[in-house]
Amino acid sequence: MFLAGAVGALVVIAAAFYFAGAFDGDDDAEAKPSPAAKVSKKPLPAGVECSGTDCTGKDPETMGCGGEYARTTATIRVGTSTVEVRYSKTCESAWARITQAADGDTIEIAAPGAKKQLSTVGTTPDTDAYTAMVAVKKAGDAKACATVQAATEGCTP
Repeated sequence: MFLAGAVGALVVIAAAFYFAGAFDGDDDAEAKPSPAAKVSKKPLPAGVECSGTDCTGKDPETMGCGGEYARTTATIRVGTSTVEVRYSKTCESAWARITQAADGDTIEIAAPGAKKQLSTVGTTPDTDAYTAMVAVKKAGDAKACATVQAATEGCTP
């Protein structure tokens, strides 16, 4: 009777380990993270839709990179317009903004290894414009240039 009880207890313990996955023969696979887990990107704050190269060519406002996640890192005056480099550390991206501009004025943002992004002020009453983003590791990697009325040109340092 004692032997039957001991065998029954062992069967119950073995069944518990089996259903818990302890005997699935793939212990090493569970202990090591998959390669995909190692290259996962950092989590983004709510409302932010991209980071780094995923942001290149995209609208900073639509992607959630503006507002509290952006700051002006360089400013110059070109004619009567103000030209800024806007940078988001969260999005690892920069864009150019021009204010007090006129119809036909252009603004561009450039960074090493990235395609320049260009925007032109339209015929709307709005005298501001901004470019799409370029991926940058640090704010100083981006340079904004503007061409305003009377072909006056200027760039941030």
